[in-house]
Amino acid sequence: MATYTLSTIYIYPIKSLGGISLPQAHVQARGLQYDRRWMLVDGNGKFLSQRTFAQMALLQVTLQNDGLLVSHKQNLLAPLFIPFAANPEHEVQVTVWEDTCTAYEINHHTSAWFSKALGMVARLVYMPDNSLRRVDPEYAFDKEIVSFADAYPFLMIGQESLNHLNSKLEKPVPMNRFRPNFVFTGGDPHAEDNWNTFTIGEVQFRAAKPCARCVLTTIDQQTGIKGAEPLKTLASYRTKNNKVLFGQNLVHHGTGVIKVGDAVNVLQWK
Repeated sequence: MATYTLSTIYIYPIKSLGGISLPQAHVQARGLQYDRRWMLVDGNGKFLSQRTFAQMALLQVTLQNDGLLVSHKQNLLAPLFIPFAANPEHEVQVTVWEDTCTAYEINHHTSAWFSKALGMVARLVYMPDNSLRRVDPEYAFDKEIVSFADAYPFLMIGQESLNHLNSKLEKPVPMNRFRPNFVFTGGDPHAEDNWNTFTIGEVQFRAAKPCARCVLTTIDQQTGIKGAEPLKTLASYRTKNNKVLFGQNLVHHGTGVIKVGDAVNVLQWK
């Protein structure tokens, strides 16, 4: 019987910007603490993503004790500090795919920094605790809620799945192309496809649906430059119903702290 171990935890505080690797994280109602609670939107409140604006990859977020620090990977402008205690200026309605929910624009100064960094109108908004965005009811199990993530509170990928993909590529790609929350070691490539319910530490998770991949996987996260891979190769062996699948979207039951090195125990297989 294979043993599985949580090897990496990532959060992406501002949707579609650079992620942060953590030794441990708090699992909360809508996902990991700080994960995608902030988002950039255009003048109409529609979310901005690397899918359309690859230059977003060049903005890196780091976690400070009292807020977020955003820096440009090519040092094109001075870093920006966003305090957790920032008093938002006004409420706005924002859209993420088909969902509309309430958020707060942080302030004009912050939005001006992002607009300059990206060369377009970009406003930074925050999801308050009273803004409840539901997981797609078709795949939810208990009316779960989610942050500004695409659709689910968590994404999990096995390290062996990436190793298998890299064995087929001329130039291997790092895990940051796929933006998971959890990476685990052990088992065969795509072992996660066969899991139904499992625990990490004390928290129980359930696989909601496989993750369909897009052009974001083709953007080099250090340079912001787009290529054809790894999506082209992935499509050759991981396509189902015209969707390229890699990793599993998860929902969860309960809250708690999970740590790198925690055992991943499969309770129920598909």
